[in-house]
Amino acid sequence: MFKHMNSFIIIAMGLISCLQNPTQKTNMTDNTIDPVIPADTNAKTDTATFANGCFWCTEAIFEQLEGVISATSGYTDGHVANPTYKEVCTGETGHAECLQIVYDPKKISFDELLEVFWKTHDPTTLNRQGADVGSQYRSGIYYHNAEQKEKAEKYKSELDKSGAFDNPIVTEIKPASTFYIAEDYHQQYFENNENQNPYCKMVVRPKVDKFKKVFKDKLKKQ
Repeated sequence: MFKHMNSFIIIAMGLISCLQNPTQKTNMTDNTIDPVIPADTNAKTDTATFANGCFWCTEAIFEQLEGVISATSGYTDGHVANPTYKEVCTGETGHAECLQIVYDPKKISFDELLEVFWKTHDPTTLNRQGADVGSQYRSGIYYHNAEQKEKAEKYKSELDKSGAFDNPIVTEIKPASTFYIAEDYHQQYFENNENQNPYCKMVVRPKVDKFKKVFKDKLKKQ
């Protein structure tokens, strides 16, 4: 956790694990990403891929940021093609639950997305976020170009040197690889299940509320 709360704020970790729903219909689509491409400052949109715990939580946070066009829950950095949620939850596919974010760099920068990334999970716990335990919950930044790689490594190094956290950061920084979109029922999960799933009420809602207080100046206009 952060030592210097005036400079850095960590949103509270969840108390219970993501609940599986294997009875839902599966609709798997894969999207192969060029792992390293030159940064294009003239591009209308850019892409960021983060893993920082249960994607029900991360999607509910990042999709509210002004400049974020879409936030899609999925799986990446594994060795099994077209994995299902049930397979990923075993921890044997090598995949991480992640979020692929398409954003307008004229409205929100990669630096600002990184700020939200660092402040909304604990990057010092290996293969774990709160009570969500397993390699699928690891912390990771999967860069799409050299500029993203440089910035991710720079911020990680500076945070470690500053003593912002009590323990060393274990976030992995790797080139983006194939991103597999998670099943349909995972998309906008919090929005669609807030009143039905106890996990949403007990874990996701408190994280979203704290996020909105910390980043109120970066939220989409209602």
